[in-house]
Amino acid sequence: MTVNKNASSNAIVTVVGNDSVGIIAKVSGFLAERKVNIEDVNQSILSGCFVMMMMVDLSGSASDLETLKAELTALGGSMNVSISIWHEDVFAAMHRI
Repeated sequence: MTVNKNASSNAIVTVVGNDSVGIIAKVSGFLAERKVNIEDVNQSILSGCFVMMMMVDLSGSASDLETLKAELTALGGSMNVSISIWHEDVFAAMHRI
């Protein structure tokens, strides 16, 4: 799926893995360093599994989505969690009923 360049600058970040201290701080700090604004966040612990979903605004960031995707994947690996990011249009298309 091709993302329209004039489309929204929002993306969805998901974080899933075993709960540990500092997950929210590390992910939000990473995003802040890249001037990615967190618009909304929901997180919970399900039977010891940390689950977080964020709506983020990429419009202030100099990093493109593919760069952020690679960097977040690496960050997740260093934290033993899975971190993914999708443009909101792609995420919506993937989860359309």
